[in-house]
Amino acid sequence: MALSKDQILEALSAVPNPLGGGDLVSADIVQWVATCESNVSIKVSLPRGADRRVREDVRRSIERAVHTLAAGEDEVMDRVLVEFVDEQNKEPAPARQPQQGEDLTAAVNARYIIAVGAGKGGVGKSTVAVNIAVGLARRKLAVGLLDGDIYGPSLPTMLGLDAMDQQVHQGNLQPMLVHGVKAISIGKMVDADKPLIWRGPMAHGAFKQLIERTDWGDLDAMVIDLPPGTGDVPLTLTQSLRLTGAVIVCTPQKVAQDDAVRAVRMFQQLGVEVLGVVENMSYFIGDDGKEYDIFGRGGAEVMAQRLNIPFLGAIPINMALRANSDAGDPSANFDPRTAGGDQIPRALAQVVDNLEKQMALASMRLGQNRPTLNIS
Repeated sequence: MALSKDQILEALSAVPNPLGGGDLVSADIVQWVATCESNVSIKVSLPRGADRRVREDVRRSIERAVHTLAAGEDEVMDRVLVEFVDEQNKEPAPARQPQQGEDLTAAVNARYIIAVGAGKGGVGKSTVAVNIAVGLARRKLAVGLLDGDIYGPSLPTMLGLDAMDQQVHQGNLQPMLVHGVKAISIGKMVDADKPLIWRGPMAHGAFKQLIERTDWGDLDAMVIDLPPGTGDVPLTLTQSLRLTGAVIVCTPQKVAQDDAVRAVRMFQQLGVEVLGVVENMSYFIGDDGKEYDIFGRGGAEVMAQRLNIPFLGAIPINMALRANSDAGDPSANFDPRTAGGDQIPRALAQVVDNLEKQMALASMRLGQNRPTLNIS
């Protein structure tokens, strides 16, 4: 069993306040705690004037307390993330209507911002987005996952968010830490059975506020699950964020390729680099281990070659992948014991490997990474 929020708060109540008087909890220094499996995220607020030495002392004390608690409970902690909220920045900015073309990149402090799109629905775009995010997080990257599919949010089911409540602190949304990923979805803020009958401007506003009013913290990568097609929300995204690039999800058959090509051309026309194509549901693996090319394996790879864009890999489908998605446990897809064999973990590893390479190359082309010269 993972550590609970109450257990962690109790452990932190034994950590003295370095600025004098009480402990970290009673002094209201610990603002927010979230747990998921072997990951803990803790937000801390120190008064203005607290120098770097004090911050590092607090960080080390919190990490030591949590790891000591975990050891006593025979738990293994993969990650203890401590983030600081400056006292002078705690008051939320007044609500305002987002403007068309407004640059919201600064609201997402991420080295890479990756959009996952598809030319049509039903190709498993959200499944790929979730598994990419979890795969990057398993490589010790700080990853955010934004459910930008305003009309059909899938993350609450795929990440197992149903039992979690959306938290708001100081007027800002707090992402949920699950499977090592910071996730936010409009599906946690509306009635699950109620359709979102929104015109374009309403969808624009909702999407932008999910970006702007969420405490993402420092991220290595932000993955954004877009609605299918080439409509309003993908257009708003490319106008609002400086994307590192886009990933296109496609199934092998010709009818899916036709729509995927349109999605590729949309991003290219908007000046967004296409990092590559993922062929999802490339083939089906039966319980007997036999492979069935239901949709005709390899079609998306041929399309990528024809369009001269990278092919990131092919992901098969089996009963375990479907069950893990329905159960909200994408981490199980990376373990052969819970993924129905080693084909899916191996395929996901290949996609994440290739994506990491393309992200780095795209970032260099954008001028985000510059070589440094050290002279000694």
